[in-house]
Amino acid sequence: MKNIFIVGGSSGIGKQLVQQLEQDNYRVFATYYKQSPASTNSSSSYHYCNVLDESIDTAYLPETLHGLVYCPGSIQLKPFARIKPGEFEQDFRLQVSGAVKIIQAVLPKLKASGDASVILFSTVAVQAGLSFHTQVAASKGAIEGLTKALAAELAPTIRVNAIAPSLTDTPLAANLLNTEEKRTASAQRHPLKKIGSPADIANMAAFLLSEKAGWITGQVMHVDGGLSSLK
Repeated sequence: MKNIFIVGGSSGIGKQLVQQLEQDNYRVFATYYKQSPASTNSSSSYHYCNVLDESIDTAYLPETLHGLVYCPGSIQLKPFARIKPGEFEQDFRLQVSGAVKIIQAVLPKLKASGDASVILFSTVAVQAGLSFHTQVAASKGAIEGLTKALAAELAPTIRVNAIAPSLTDTPLAANLLNTEEKRTASAQRHPLKKIGSPADIANMAAFLLSEKAGWITGQVMHVDGGLSSLK
């Protein structure tokens, strides 16, 4: 049974991925920050983690990890002139520094598997260039650079890829989708005329973790309803 570490597995895409991996007979170690979900599967467990802490406790993890998925993120949409420099730094700490800290903490465990997969998350805003998205796009742009550089450095024993979703129907995006008018407007901006679901993104993550993606590394997978590439 393969061991997968999901940071931020208590909500949204991370929670959906935990459930899918349980069905596929993975052993999942997931983290939560605010509230631990009730585990209904003996092959999964939840552990407290604040990625902003100076040190991260990973003593509960096994000696070998076959996959790592880093899910924590934020969506702060403001005009550029209203964003304080400290807000950029806060996003960077959560989305980039946190990922670096976690990867470094478990790198020996990933190397021990000989064929591990690391998955990070970007956003459609990096590729598409969207108004009011400078704060999130700055951090996620760094994630895309980290993905490619790390994939080169850790090959051939560890694959590193990123997923770049568009707006997805998760608790993180609740304020952007909290009326029927907002949901309709968001759906209409996408060539596929619908909003992404957590399962749409988790399906890609599960694929990248699997042996079926064994020849894929250093890629940014755009799961965004066509928004980044179609007019």
